[in-house]
Amino acid sequence: QVQLVESGGGLEQPGGSLRLSCVASGSFSSINYMSWYRQAPGKQRELVAIIAWGGSTNYADSVKGRFTISRDNAKNTVYLQMSSLKPEDTAVYYCYANLRSSVTGTHVTYWGQGTQVTVSS
Repeated sequence: QVQLVESGGGLEQPGGSLRLSCVASGSFSSINYMSWYRQAPGKQRELVAIIAWGGSTNYADSVKGRFTISRDNAKNTVYLQMSSLKPEDTAVYYCYANLRSSVTGTHVTYWGQGTQVTVSS
């Protein structure tokens, strides 16, 4: 069984910074990519940033230049450094992973439970 455990959310003032972490644990042979999504109240879940385990990244236009996604291969962990936060960044942030199963060798996907980020003065 695989688990994704997120941490690092909370309340921050506009212009502030937060760092989210997501650790993948359990039985899998490798990570293909991991990403962060967010869902604000009344809105659809949207992709924020994605990182391939080789290191390439991509970002939503709304967060480019403010957010940075990174990973620690040895710890099976992905991070989202969020800076210059805006009220519109308020949402539940979800970690998503595309992994290679250690049993079948196929790609399998998992979601974390989500962590709340609130940006408000």
